[in-house]
Amino acid sequence: MSMNIPFQNSYARLPARFFTRQTAVPVKAPKMIRFNDALAVELGIVPGTPGETAKVLSGNLVAPGSEPLAQVYAGHQFGGFSPQLGDGRALLLGEVIDTTGQRRDIQLKGSGPTPYSRMGDGRAWLGPVLREYVVSEAMHAFGLPTTRALAAVATGEAVYREAGGLPGAILTRVAASHLRVGTFQYFAARRDIEGLRALYDYAVARHYPHVEGPAHLLAEVIRRQAKLVAGWMSVGFIHGVMNTDNTAISGETIDYGPCAFMDVYHPQTVFSSIDVQGRYAYDNQAHVIVWNMAQFATALVPLMPDQDEAIEEFTALVHAMPDQIETEWRRAFGRKIGIAKAGAGDAPLIGDLLARMAENRADFTNTFRALLTGKARDQFLDPAAFDNWESQWRARLTSEDDPEGVMATANPAFIPRNHRVEQMNEAAVSGDFAPFERLLKVLAHPCLDQPEASDLARPPKPDEVVQNTFCGT
Repeated sequence: MSMNIPFQNSYARLPARFFTRQTAVPVKAPKMIRFNDALAVELGIVPGTPGETAKVLSGNLVAPGSEPLAQVYAGHQFGGFSPQLGDGRALLLGEVIDTTGQRRDIQLKGSGPTPYSRMGDGRAWLGPVLREYVVSEAMHAFGLPTTRALAAVATGEAVYREAGGLPGAILTRVAASHLRVGTFQYFAARRDIEGLRALYDYAVARHYPHVEGPAHLLAEVIRRQAKLVAGWMSVGFIHGVMNTDNTAISGETIDYGPCAFMDVYHPQTVFSSIDVQGRYAYDNQAHVIVWNMAQFATALVPLMPDQDEAIEEFTALVHAMPDQIETEWRRAFGRKIGIAKAGAGDAPLIGDLLARMAENRADFTNTFRALLTGKARDQFLDPAAFDNWESQWRARLTSEDDPEGVMATANPAFIPRNHRVEQMNEAAVSGDFAPFERLLKVLAHPCLDQPEASDLARPPKPDEVVQNTFCGT
């Protein structure tokens, strides 16, 4: 049976300066590591034989209907503007219409160099591919908007990095689209108003058909991003590279490079090895996304007939965003402590718990989960610090709240802990994919108690602590 992907190619119909057409660089021996059958059903994809599917999803074979291309974009990276970036190791194969009627991009990541590779080899090694597979699927299980993983394919070739030769792999990523803030910045920086208008029209038609004008689009993207980042924070997630080229206007989490989940709670936690200034620290994410939306607003201004008036209107929208994030954060964390509809007056109670957690080096995930069992105090160096907070918390809960029911769905028992991801990658490099499969199985239902997997909920021992995570190159 041949693999069937019902490709659409709307992005390929945009002007030629939006992308470069090219096929993937063939690999030596593509072999399927894992194929996401359930996601394939959602996308209407019928896999062929494992060998043929591996060839298609490594780029060795172009599926009928596919028009592979590398997208161009710009972006602010750690605050500095790069006027031209682009898919340096990825190819958009096309889109499909899923079972809900939504367009979804199918993209290969690690498929070889493109004109935008900036001297890179365009490849990915096995570790980052498996990490993105696990983390993106976990984020989906948490209920947070995210790209998905359709497949991971081994290439049979070595990829050379600082650590020497490492096994190569290619990820097949699924996204609502790969339109980024940086895509708009690319055309705005060139004063290419025609291109900017074409991009705006395409983005609206694809993601926001109800909007009326650039201001409305900005407001909608701000709304989605505010909710997304609050969601990240509610599960202790740190993106690590919140550059504008990694900010999708769809409101999905995209580009899992040096991402990580906190163990011990501290608001200024940083894992990314390249974030030496802590720009994208856990607590800074709420500020950075506002800055990113300001860059999006700036890119939209040239579309407005009265640009002075637009600047005033767009500035007001961006300045209102911190309050939106605060509202979404309060809702998310209110649920984590069993308050279904947290109001402004609940913010001090939430903040007090987090402050006590930081002072007592409490594990972020396990502390909130333990509120369900009455054992949260065990997470604190000084249990009395929790006891003092608990009395205020109990007094706040009312008969209208269903704390156990709310907390059971808001507080995962399992996250992709950094040390487990590292152990998974070490095993995979040696050919053992059992830890990878086990993590995927457990994280598919992160809010369920799974006693047989209790070791995966354990924080790292001192010699297991991961200090730095690295970009997925």
